[in-house]
Amino acid sequence: MAETETFHYRLLGRDGSARRGEIVTPRGVIRTPAFMPVGTVATVKALYPEQVRDAGADIVLGNTYHLMLRPGAERVAKLGGLHTFMRWEKPILTDSGGFQVMSLSKIRKITEEGALFQSHLDGSRHMLSPERSIEIQCLLGSDIQMQFDECIELPAERREVERAMELSLRWAERSRRAFEDQRAAGGAGPGQALFGIVQGGTDGDLRRRSAEALVGMDLEGYAVGGLAVGEGHDLMLATLDATLPFLPEGKPRYLMGVGTPLDLIESVRRGIDMFDCVLPTRNGRHGLAYTWEGPVNLRNAVHADDARPLDPESSCPAARDYSRAYLHHLMRSGEYLGAMILSWVNTVFYQDLMAGMRAAIQEGRFDAWAEEIKARIAR
Repeated sequence: MAETETFHYRLLGRDGSARRGEIVTPRGVIRTPAFMPVGTVATVKALYPEQVRDAGADIVLGNTYHLMLRPGAERVAKLGGLHTFMRWEKPILTDSGGFQVMSLSKIRKITEEGALFQSHLDGSRHMLSPERSIEIQCLLGSDIQMQFDECIELPAERREVERAMELSLRWAERSRRAFEDQRAAGGAGPGQALFGIVQGGTDGDLRRRSAEALVGMDLEGYAVGGLAVGEGHDLMLATLDATLPFLPEGKPRYLMGVGTPLDLIESVRRGIDMFDCVLPTRNGRHGLAYTWEGPVNLRNAVHADDARPLDPESSCPAARDYSRAYLHHLMRSGEYLGAMILSWVNTVFYQDLMAGMRAAIQEGRFDAWAEEIKARIAR
C-alpha cells in the first residue's frame, strides 16, 4: 500500500518537549503543531473555504452532533461526503458529540447506552451512542474521527470525574469496535483514523489511568479532553504535565477546545501537536482582533479616529489595508463585513502563530521565541 493511502505520524524534530511533525493522510499532510479552524456545521463562520486554506490551515473541524441534526449525515453522504459538500479538499476531523454531552446538558440524558438528546432545533429525540457517533462520522467521511466520550464541566467532585472517565473508557472500546466494523464493511478506509480521548478532570491519577487504558487500545492518536472547561490556565497546564508522559511518542497528541495564543504556546512547549478552538472566529465576530502587539478591541471608541492599519506585521492583507477607524465603524454599525474581516485576520494570526512555532522548534530556539512572543502579545 502506498504511503499516501495510509494514516501515520512522523516526528521530524523536537526542542525540549516541543515537537514538530507531520500527520500523513490520503488527503494531505497536516503540519504540526497545527491549529484546526472550527467548522462546526460545515462552515468556518464568516470565511470562504479558500480563505481558510490560504491562511495556512491544513485541516478543519466539523461536529457530529450538529451535522446529525442538520442537514443529516445520510444526506451529506448522498451528496458526496463532507469534503465535497463544503468544498474542502484537505483533511477534516470530526468531534464525536462528546462536548455537546456537557454543553447541552439541559436537553440530554446519559445512560450506559449513550446520550439521549432533545434537539435544540425542533425538539426531536436522538440517541447518540458510540456506535451511532462512529457511523455518522463514517457517513461524513472525516479523516480523523473521535471516540464518543462524556465531557463534564469543572470543578466537579472526584467521584463524578471518575465515573465519567470510566464511562468514557467503556465508550472508547465500543467506538474502537464500531470503527473496526465500519472498516471491515467498507465504511472507513485505511487512511482514516480513530483517536481516543483522555479524561479525568485535573486529577493526575485519573488521567494516568485513562491514558494507559486508551494506549492499550492501540488507537491512531490520542486527545486530551475535558480541559478549558472552568479549571483555569495554570491547572490546565499542570494536568498536561501529569498526562503527556503516559502518551506514546510516535502518535499525535491533540488538546481539544484550546485556546488562547498563550494556551497554545505553553501547550506546545509541553508536547501537544494539535488544537481546535472557536476563539479566532467567535472573537472576530464580536470585534476582537489578535495582532502581533496584542489583542485589539475594535468596538472601543479609542479607535474611532485612528487611521493606522490594524496590524502592519500581519500576513493578512485585510489587517494591513484597513484602518482601525474603518473597522471600528463596521463593528459599531453591525455590518457583516466587520465580522468577516476580523475573522479572517484572526484565522491568519493563529496559522502564522503555529508556523512560527514550527520554525522555532526546527531551529532549536522555541523557548526564546515563546518568551519573546508572549511578551509582545501580552501588551
